[in-house]
Amino acid sequence: MEQLYTRWGRDIDSEHVLQEYPRPLLQRKSYVNLNGYWEYAITKKCRGPEVYDGRILVPFSPESVLSGVSRQLQPEEYLWYRTKLPIESDKLEAGFRLLLHFGAVDQACQIYVNGQKVSRHMGGYLPFSVDITEYCRGNCVLSDGDGTLCGGSIVKACKAGGAAAASESELVLAVRDLSDTSYHARGKQKLKRGGMFYTAQSGIWQTVWMEYVPENYVEELLTEPELLTGPGAARGAVRIRVCSAAQMPVRIQVREPALYNRKMTGSANGIIAEGRGLSNQEIEISLPVMKPWTCEEPYLYYFTVTMGDDTVESYFALRTFTIEKDSAGIPRICLNGQVQFQNGVLDQGYWPDGLYTAPSDEAYIFDILEMKKLGFNMLRKHIKIEPQRWYYHCDRLGMVVWQDMVNGGSYYKHWFVTYAATLFSRKRWMIRDNCLRLLSRAEQKGRREFVREMQETIRLLKGHPSIAVWVIFNEGWGQFHAEKMTELARACDDSRLIDQASGWFDQEGGSLQSIHHYFFQFRFLPEKERATVLSEFGGYSLRIPGHSACEKLYGYGTHKNGESLNTAFWERMRKMKEQIPKGLCAGVYTQLSDVEEEVNGIFTYDREVRKIEPENGHEFF
Repeated sequence: MEQLYTRWGRDIDSEHVLQEYPRPLLQRKSYVNLNGYWEYAITKKCRGPEVYDGRILVPFSPESVLSGVSRQLQPEEYLWYRTKLPIESDKLEAGFRLLLHFGAVDQACQIYVNGQKVSRHMGGYLPFSVDITEYCRGNCVLSDGDGTLCGGSIVKACKAGGAAAASESELVLAVRDLSDTSYHARGKQKLKRGGMFYTAQSGIWQTVWMEYVPENYVEELLTEPELLTGPGAARGAVRIRVCSAAQMPVRIQVREPALYNRKMTGSANGIIAEGRGLSNQEIEISLPVMKPWTCEEPYLYYFTVTMGDDTVESYFALRTFTIEKDSAGIPRICLNGQVQFQNGVLDQGYWPDGLYTAPSDEAYIFDILEMKKLGFNMLRKHIKIEPQRWYYHCDRLGMVVWQDMVNGGSYYKHWFVTYAATLFSRKRWMIRDNCLRLLSRAEQKGRREFVREMQETIRLLKGHPSIAVWVIFNEGWGQFHAEKMTELARACDDSRLIDQASGWFDQEGGSLQSIHHYFFQFRFLPEKERATVLSEFGGYSLRIPGHSACEKLYGYGTHKNGESLNTAFWERMRKMKEQIPKGLCAGVYTQLSDVEEEVNGIFTYDREVRKIEPENGHEFF
């Protein structure tokens, strides 16, 4: 495979990698970014190495070229990280707590500070935090691991003897990634990449950071905006729950809504509303200024929360996504009560130089804005959870998001979930998803893990106004009991639409009749309650020499030149548009960029060549 670079990866500043505050929905004024060069080692045994192999650029996975390692971690191997933490001892002496945050570590890890085991985390896509205050005081103490990561081996995470300096502590991570050899969530990762599956990655792949907080601090913000529209009704309000360990008085100040198309930070606008109450209780605030969020005018309301000695910033938006019937009785997707055809693109979130990790914030912005320039108003984030910076840019730039849950399960039986399922879908045969072995969900532990991670994903991301749809399962990959999963998802968030089973294995639940179309003639029958969406289509391939990673190509219709590709693309878009009066409510073209062998992107993998161009007489929606 030829190594490609994006313009951002080619010019990366290793001393200032992804420095932006990584959690825009709960932001403090100061934090300590730990991205940069760490030591790393790969071992066959789960025992801390005496000598490390070299340096790795965090937060890029060792499989990526930007990490400086370019090595595939195998399921039987262990990946070790080591770095020094800069400690402000005066803050610890003053009573502050020190929190260590990981955006994501794939797949299981154990954390040691000054030789003591602090915590363990399982799951490669969700953030987690640990309080390391007590571990940064006093001497380095050797601690034997409990074997939960290492299968019974003893872990020794630092050298014997010596005291930890008050201004510096040692952080060690032990990581193991079973990738696609187990039932854990893995997305499109595969140890033997090819076709629609891509290079597996492991270890740290999102920002690592620290922050000092007072003894009682804001742990989470749960925000529920309310927009009422319709004849004679116009009201805006927001309900905010400030979560903390101890109940304390809270003051919330909401600022005047503003557009952030060009600005990347909070607003200095004046206060328009204020609420007071106690933490862990819902505080409702009426809004005297109503400016709904739309793709054209994505107004955001920033607000400040003060609780004791802690102050945090966040934001929300006024908007609703609903299914409502038009004058002909056809269910339609509506934004703020108005019919909106959601013209979308499948977005895998892969980069040739960073794999799962975009080389910069500007790279995220490029993808979003380029799709908006072409007339798309929606991105389907395909079985991957992005760093929260990506969702923030969708929020402020006005890009609707369909968020997939990350798929898992044991080895997929593609004869059943791909080939036979395509036939089932064409014949409109309904196959119940209780055939757990055929759908790679025989392991009860794996099913429980999926439920937990689905609930955590919704809780993590539900504050982002751009998200319109939760996509629970895709093409039967690890699908099980979809109707029960839909009930659980709605219990977590009843304000959004749900695509219960995207593609096939539809169980006739959720908000959407979700169809994939790559072969045969496209046809559908509108339903009475669910909106009909073409949740994947297209996938036309064109390999651009010098901008393609692989000689072998994969796609759904190969073209030899740009003229042929554009003709086929515009014809397909025209045919899709003809289906709108018949009841089609959304379309998702495959895909935003090429990924390895899959060269069916609007852009090449390195984002240097746009293969689809506007055509005279044709417009996107």
